[in-house]
Amino acid sequence: MTGIDYGRAYQASFATTIQFLMSRGLSPAAAEETAQAAWTRGWERIGQLRNKELLATWVNSIAFNLYRRHARYAKRFRPLGESGAEAGRDVECRHSFIDLAAIDLGRVLQECSPSDRRLLRLQLHGLTAVEIAEHIRTTETAARIRMMRARRSARSIVSAHAMSPSGPSPLSRGRRGA
Repeated sequence: MTGIDYGRAYQASFATTIQFLMSRGLSPAAAEETAQAAWTRGWERIGQLRNKELLATWVNSIAFNLYRRHARYAKRFRPLGESGAEAGRDVECRHSFIDLAAIDLGRVLQECSPSDRRLLRLQLHGLTAVEIAEHIRTTETAARIRMMRARRSARSIVSAHAMSPSGPSPLSRGRRGA
């Protein structure tokens, strides 16, 4: 097939390729761009065409494959939804939430002493002072005092990291831009 024959076929069938792509769900602008890319790729690979009479069909199959490839690629990228600041630091990802506060809390607990970590976890699980006292086998007053000290210790860890001039805080490790 000569360049002149290909050019005639392009002029006769380009609009048909656009209509074909629009029937598959592409917007007119995207259909036109994809059709142009398909006809260009067809010209680059004209040696692979076996039957000159099927040129338009062959180019339409190239266009359809370009469309499918783009659709598969576009599926990989999805918007996160609301920003963390708008959602109370929870980032919406489809139908589930990534709770950034829980991640920060886990990092604070890792830096607490084992006894403080145990008390804070019990309190986080909703146990009352009486239940915590039974769990650690002490009086309610002693449990309250230990919980107060554990919370104070955790607060000092958080404030020490917030005031640290030595670069990023270990509490913000793993988060980009934090």
